[in-house]
Amino acid sequence: MPDCVENLQIWKDSMTIAKRVYGLTANFPSEELYGLRSQIRRAVVSIPANLAEGLGRGTSREVARFARISLGSLYETDTLLRIAAELDLLSSGAYEKLEARISKLTRQVSRYIRYQEEKDKVKGS
Repeated sequence: MPDCVENLQIWKDSMTIAKRVYGLTANFPSEELYGLRSQIRRAVVSIPANLAEGLGRGTSREVARFARISLGSLYETDTLLRIAAELDLLSSGAYEKLEARISKLTRQVSRYIRYQEEKDKVKGS
């Protein structure tokens, strides 16, 4: 993996969230194996994966585009975790801790997108 991806703080934070989500969803009931648990896991894994893919594409425009996909996955993950909490599959405390991390990462990714878009505008000038 390119060294620059591993140095990206938002990528590191998204990896931490993904590991936490995997741990919390491990105890979901077996009937959720291919339902909510699977969907949450796919959404959370796509956050760091898309950040990495964007960096691998090399241009600011592509980095921003894939970061927007990651941002969408952050919103999706939050919604799915909220559903899990409302169904009592997650404790409200566990959800609140994750929600705080997800909210912080959402703001950071949004700033990162704006930064990449500005870089692209400067290059295009």
